[in-house]
Formats: sequence, C-alpha cells, structure tokens
Amino acid sequence: MYVILTSKDGLFRTEIVDGLRPLASYDYLFYGTKKATFVIAELLKDTKIKVIDEAWSPPIVNQVPSKFLEKFATPELAYRELEHLTTFGHMDTKLRKS
Repeated sequence: MYVILTSKDGLFRTEIVDGLRPLASYDYLFYGTKKATFVIAELLKDTKIKVIDEAWSPPIVNQVPSKFLEKFATPELAYRELEHLTTFGHMDTKLRKS
C-alpha cells in the first residue's frame, strides 16, 4: 500500500519513520510559489507517522496512526490522486519532482 505525506514550510512537516519507504517527492507550486511538499511512500507496516507542528514554539510533535491515512494500491494511483488534489480549473498549479 502507498500513502501521501504532506509538509508545508513554517507550518508543519511530516517525517519518514520506520515502516515507510519514500518513493518520490514533489513540490506543489501555485503560480510559481512553493506551497507544499508531498511524498509518496510505501507503507511497509502499520506505524505512527510523525507530524511536527512548527507553528508553535516549541514545535508540537504528533504521532498519527497510519490507519487514518488514505491508502492507494499503487504509486501511480497515489500520484493521480495528488494531481487531482492540486488541480483547480485553469489556475497555474504544478507538481515538480524534488
């Protein structure tokens, strides 16, 4: 199974933990400005995903069980969902491999 992890600079970041194998990383650009980074990762086993909320000082660390993440049968299906989530009509949006 495959999952999509999200990070937004200055707001929160999702870290790769044991049980995840990152496959590809994409920057989401909105009118040329990077808004987020997405990682498609293989879920090797049930785990807790580390999400660090950087909006607080000190940052708050959350452990989110992988059972709450949407899962995809293939990396291609995860990428298609990512394209769907980041496309808004005729707006200038891009996914750039990072």
